[in-house]
Amino acid sequence: MTPASQREPLIIGVRHFSPACARLVVQRIAELRPRHVLIEGPADFNARLGELALPHRLPVAIYSYFSAAEDAVERRASWSPFALHSPEWQAMQAARECGAQLRFIDLPAWHDAFAHIMNRYDDDAPDAAAAYEDALCRAMAIDGRDALWDHLFEGELALDELSARLDAHFAHLRAGDPGSPGNQAREAMMARHIAWAMHQDDGPVVVVCGGYHAPALAALWRAIPSTDCASEPETPQPPDAPGLRYGSYLVPYHFKRLDAYDGYASGMSSPAWYEWAWTLGLAGAGKELLRSVLARLRAKKLPASTADVIAIHSRAMGLARMRAHPTPLRSDWLDALAGSLVSQALDVPLPWTYRGRVRAGTDAALVEVMAVLAGDAVGELAPGTPQPPLVAAVERELAALGIVRPSQVRIDLLDPDQRARSRALHRLALLDIPGIVRTTGPNLALGRGQQETWDVRAPLEQRAALIEAATYGATLHDAARARLEEILRQRPAGSSRIGAITGALNRAAFAGLADVSERLLGELHDAIGEEAHFGELGSPMQVLFALYRHGDALGVSGSAVLQTAIGAAFDRALWLAEAAGGVAPTEQDAHVGTYSAIAMLVREARASALPGVEALRALAVCRRVAASMDAAPVSRGAALGLLLASDADPDAGDLASELLASLPPAMVGDALAGLLALARQCLCHDARFVRALDALVRTLDNADFVLALPAMRAAFTWLPTQERGALAGDVLKLHDAGHRSQRSLTGRLATAPDLLARHDALERAATLRLAIWGIAP
Repeated sequence: MTPASQREPLIIGVRHFSPACARLVVQRIAELRPRHVLIEGPADFNARLGELALPHRLPVAIYSYFSAAEDAVERRASWSPFALHSPEWQAMQAARECGAQLRFIDLPAWHDAFAHIMNRYDDDAPDAAAAYEDALCRAMAIDGRDALWDHLFEGELALDELSARLDAHFAHLRAGDPGSPGNQAREAMMARHIAWAMHQDDGPVVVVCGGYHAPALAALWRAIPSTDCASEPETPQPPDAPGLRYGSYLVPYHFKRLDAYDGYASGMSSPAWYEWAWTLGLAGAGKELLRSVLARLRAKKLPASTADVIAIHSRAMGLARMRAHPTPLRSDWLDALAGSLVSQALDVPLPWTYRGRVRAGTDAALVEVMAVLAGDAVGELAPGTPQPPLVAAVERELAALGIVRPSQVRIDLLDPDQRARSRALHRLALLDIPGIVRTTGPNLALGRGQQETWDVRAPLEQRAALIEAATYGATLHDAARARLEEILRQRPAGSSRIGAITGALNRAAFAGLADVSERLLGELHDAIGEEAHFGELGSPMQVLFALYRHGDALGVSGSAVLQTAIGAAFDRALWLAEAAGGVAPTEQDAHVGTYSAIAMLVREARASALPGVEALRALAVCRRVAASMDAAPVSRGAALGLLLASDADPDAGDLASELLASLPPAMVGDALAGLLALARQCLCHDARFVRALDALVRTLDNADFVLALPAMRAAFTWLPTQERGALAGDVLKLHDAGHRSQRSLTGRLATAPDLLARHDALERAATLRLAIWGIAP
């Protein structure tokens, strides 16, 4: 046996998902028949490598997750995907065939090295390495790094030449760079495994790793003291803390998720092409590409004639010869497709010359070409593959509730038994599980008079999503609760805190997450005190009141905390109502919504005592706002509408008419919107108001009518169609118009009314100008 000090490990640097690298790995393992095959992959999965030998349908991935204690924000997830043409996958198959000891040698995904990495095979190279590849592209007149890789490595090369090229390329790519702290930690772990395997002195050692790591590992393993090589390196474990969740499981994957054009930064783009290249060879891949593209274009009703087929094939062969490619490569076929199918100038670069999603403006034929190259292969786990507890827990819960897939599930929330089904489906929706879609249902989690309809299916990606959701918990209840808390923590900067909390409370009520509600209720008081925008309080007050009245399903019905929160939000809204100045057009609906919420609470307080809600104070505030010349017209209208709807002021109807008459034409619609939103039932049947509104419109000249029309049209959208028609009929009666006129008044116009009014004004102005010039129209 050769002493370990005189032997060298065979370190094969690869690009993930390169068929050329996979071919090299298989050949080298077959020739060397090593005792150890070490692969860049999660070392915590070593005890379960047998799961990867099960008869899965590729692609699949090892999904690793880490979730800190319940009160912590930190959560990590990482994937290690494998396709048939992955060098790592082929290395595993070859290692089993020659009886080698197989090990993954990289850090687990819960290590700090993966704190900001969502994919183990993400792009490790720093900017300097990218600059090196860009310089090569410029020197060789090649568009894009993918085309550069194909040109240098994916052709029909002898394996020795391929190996030499890869070694030289990765040496230049690394260029002595020490690597990021995360890469240094990972490489230290991989180097310890190499040193351990070499210390065994029981046969050759083959290492398969990302090409960026290979030059560093060739030197690092030698620095490991022999005293540290007596036993296999231990896999780091996360800190022992309450509520900690972590693990690794196999999940089904799919080609579109692998594709660089769909966000995968490091793997080979166009996975379908590279799998064809692996299984059929380059010539066969070209034929399959041409067949698949033409079939797709014809299915999409895009031009794809026999003449196009001949042109594409001839152009690809010519480009390959010009570029010294014995057989056309992916870039040759793509350029040939673009040259033959696209006849107009392009406003964006060809999609294979850059990384990322296909840009808007790309020719439709090229979009379909990229979809063909991405492929639609979907992985499937072999029966018996271990899965996290959440998957089995969900299956048991759905079976117990009688929810089958696929089905249309109709739920009556009055029925306690059916409400349990609703909770389960809402929890799955919180986890973003594909195939769980609520098609109809209420916006607020009230406890009576509610109906829901769900479209429940089992798409192929559902199982993967359930496995990945295990990072949140082992049961559907725990996972949904953790996900809801994460949603709340991830509230976008600048958004309303009270809106986020009450929105989360509403979702918690639908999902029956009482333990979440208690935590959120504790944050409400501070959030209410921080809110500075009147319009942000309407929806939260509605949610809080709904939970107060009907929150028995959540265990918070009538609670003292909710009473206090409603009173605090009510007080804050009244204070902000008098402090509010102008209201932007985009904020008017929310502004009116807050007045509607105040009106709802006032009605409740007057009908039956509602602690913390002083109806008389609210009415006094509305009188002051309605009379204030500094208040926005929509605020004055809404305040008057609240008074009228509350029967708090017998003169409110006359005040409403006076308010509209006192405003400039451009502001009449804003005030009318507030009035109709709060008191449409009263005003639309008040003959005095209808006469006053008609008189106001008739006093407007053409110019003022054009100014007033857009906002007035918006104001009338607060009326349901039937009430709008009744109001139109009352107006027509004032002018002795018949039923036919009413139909013409309320019917739809082919052109927007405000546009017609502006054009009418222009026509009148032109007629006047002609008359001044003495020209008869």
